[in-house]
Amino acid sequence: MSSNVLSERPSVGRHVMTNESADNHSPGWTHSWQVPAWALSLGVHLLILGLLSCIPVFSGFMEPELLITSEYEEVDAREYTFDAIDVDRLGNHGATNTLSPSQAVATTVGLDPQQEMQQQLDEEILTVEKPSTGDIAEPSEAEFADSLDVSGTTEAPGGVEGSMDRLTFEIAASLKERKTLVVWLFDESRSLSDRRNTIADRFENVYSQLGMLDVADEKALKTAVVGFGLKTNFYTNEPVDDASKVVGLVRNIKEDPRGTENVFTAVEQIVRKWKVYRTKMRRNIMIIIVTDERGDDVKKLEEVIVATARYGIRVYCVGNAAVFGREKGYVRWKYPDGYIEDIAVDQGPETFYPQRLQLPFWGRTDFGRRQLSASYGPYALTRLCTETKGMYLLADQGRGWAFDQTIMRSYRPDYRPIRDLEKDMKSNLAKRSLVESAMLTFQEPSPRLALSFLAENDTVLRQRITNAQQPAAKFDYALQQIGNILTLGEKGRVNLDTPRWRASYDLAIGRVLAMRVRVHGYNVVLAQMKSSPKSFTKKGNNNWSLISSSDITASAAVRKMAKKATKYLTQVVDDHPDTPWALLANRELGTPLGWKWKESRVIVMADAGNDANTNPRVLFADESKRNTAGRRKPVKKRKRPSL
Repeated sequence: MSSNVLSERPSVGRHVMTNESADNHSPGWTHSWQVPAWALSLGVHLLILGLLSCIPVFSGFMEPELLITSEYEEVDAREYTFDAIDVDRLGNHGATNTLSPSQAVATTVGLDPQQEMQQQLDEEILTVEKPSTGDIAEPSEAEFADSLDVSGTTEAPGGVEGSMDRLTFEIAASLKERKTLVVWLFDESRSLSDRRNTIADRFENVYSQLGMLDVADEKALKTAVVGFGLKTNFYTNEPVDDASKVVGLVRNIKEDPRGTENVFTAVEQIVRKWKVYRTKMRRNIMIIIVTDERGDDVKKLEEVIVATARYGIRVYCVGNAAVFGREKGYVRWKYPDGYIEDIAVDQGPETFYPQRLQLPFWGRTDFGRRQLSASYGPYALTRLCTETKGMYLLADQGRGWAFDQTIMRSYRPDYRPIRDLEKDMKSNLAKRSLVESAMLTFQEPSPRLALSFLAENDTVLRQRITNAQQPAAKFDYALQQIGNILTLGEKGRVNLDTPRWRASYDLAIGRVLAMRVRVHGYNVVLAQMKSSPKSFTKKGNNNWSLISSSDITASAAVRKMAKKATKYLTQVVDDHPDTPWALLANRELGTPLGWKWKESRVIVMADAGNDANTNPRVLFADESKRNTAGRRKPVKKRKRPSL
């Protein structure tokens, strides 16, 4: 049934012919319903296209209508002045030419994808024309000075004179960009009197050089003079155009005898008073600090950095090198009668967190009298210069050991924000242990252990040994605490990421271990002498002295500690040559870790009202000086100045 139905159904687009019809008709198609398949398909498609042509064409998708739910009041843009400087505007049209360390950590600016594609196309198809070989004008010296980006660094240009020459080029580079206001900020302390006069002598030369470089157009350069001590003094109420007026102002700066230097407060006040030269007049502003100390208001550092960076103000400093790992440096002061004295002042340290242990050196007593230059300025001032893309210029590296700047650049302190330093320090066990142990040595000074013992008889000798053992026992306990902290940090030693941290940690743990070996041996030999006092081999000798020896009188554990100390100290010398760390490590290695007794004869004299046996005072170790004892001049009392 189904087969019959299918056989009777006509095929689509096909005419079924019988034999009869085939015989009676010609091959052509004469009936209208007899249409070929391709023609029928064409007709259908043409019909569809016709219908589509009646539909309107849209260029894109319809977006949903936006509903405004609030109104705003039109504001006149002229009523507002935007003081902040866009940190992404670098080069000749911005306030700085590189990002500060804080901005570099927080922001990474890349090229737009379209710009990158265009740059790639330019590199592939750009044809380079042959350059002209005609006469080329000689560039100015300022162009050479500005071609190398050294902003934010510490430089040693060669004293005050070299610093002034360097500042001349910095001012010239700023003037090439736009008009500039230079604010000279002078420390009013007594210790800076000579430096102020030296700079005053160089002022006319500086401004004449700027004229020769053809960058100081009329009124393009304005100058102001400010002094700071306990208070801030504006010697120019408004900036001046005539440089000759500045010289007299600098020479007549009044000294502040109170010895307080609030330098960061002064910078903050300068920004507040003259920021209009930046925001309204669109001038560059340079603040040049001249000082020989670190400043007493360091707590204001962060807010001053924000204020100066906000307006794109660069800060420079002509100052002294910080003392390596220490707060106190020394300024040589000459009294009116010609007497010279080294007076302690605040000049360091060069890092925010302490990284050097305050431990004494046994042996040569003259070692501690010489200062070690950190080859960088004090942390706060140098950080201010770095964050504002200025420069710290070392006018004085001190009278102690100074180190090659090219080597010390690899040991640059970390000038990131304090919150980043704290996070980084806590993330590494070795760094944290180093900082904690260094802080312990700052809290309580190391005792001065006796190395010489008068022995008129055994009873007196035993008593003096007992008195010497008491501070030694306390010192040994403190060293154990410090050593335990540093030992816990050894696991993080492999992850120390800079040469400065590695050198500091290795030196610290090496010195502590060496000191523990010495103190342990010190107690052992004292106990032995106390138990069985030695007899003098030479008649007339009356004193026993402890001197260094390679013979370590101690247990196997102490000897193992000595070996470990030597390993760390040797590693510092090998890995960090010609640095302060290597110098200190060599000094430690130069003194053997053991002790031995040496007998001698000394001259003693009792203090007035006391017996020589109970309160002796050693006068001379060399008997040949006895005859000069009575001719010593009494020390004159002088009022020490506040520097």
